[in-house]
Amino acid sequence: MDDHTDQTRKPRADAVRNRERVLEAAKVVFNAGGPETSLEAVAKRAGVGIGTLYRHFPTREDLFEAVYRREVEQLSELAEQLKSAKDPVDALRRWLHSSVEFVATKKGMVAALALAVQSGSELQAFSFERLTKAIGSLLDRAVAAGAMRADISPEDLLRAFFGMCYMHDQPGWQSSVLRMLDVFVDGLRVQPAGKTKARAIRPAKSAVKRKR
Repeated sequence: MDDHTDQTRKPRADAVRNRERVLEAAKVVFNAGGPETSLEAVAKRAGVGIGTLYRHFPTREDLFEAVYRREVEQLSELAEQLKSAKDPVDALRRWLHSSVEFVATKKGMVAALALAVQSGSELQAFSFERLTKAIGSLLDRAVAAGAMRADISPEDLLRAFFGMCYMHDQPGWQSSVLRMLDVFVDGLRVQPAGKTKARAIRPAKSAVKRKR
């Protein structure tokens, strides 16, 4: 009986592994080549036959949607892991940095994802709910620690984040967005009063020196 159980479980485990390999390969391939990249290229990178790919994902749109959902789930899991980080502001920054890769993958699949969203709003609602909850948990922790201003909502953060990402379409846009995110997050920090005063009196000191 045990031998029979092992034999019946093995194909299921192989199927799960193959599906994960296809999803990971698709993420890389579509990120680099966009929506016109062939599914054969995805299967080759995953190390599976094209028939195996089609058994899991009958259409290109099915594959795109699965990759998208997987990315959203991974960002949700990352937010949970970062809740234990020592610096809550740095945890939020790290989550936003990781989300840039998610947007890069999404950009490569935008046409097919538009078709998926048009067929129903469930995918859109799924991603919005998960991402808002993820970034909200990190934002709340930073605000509670007195490290970040309290007059910004998770929705505000997401809008600003996606706005930065979609303003840039040139090659290498990720580096520009990562730099802008650092400036943005630092601007949301609650600055100690001492630092603010120090900045205010420096110009006066330099002005006195110039008069001499």
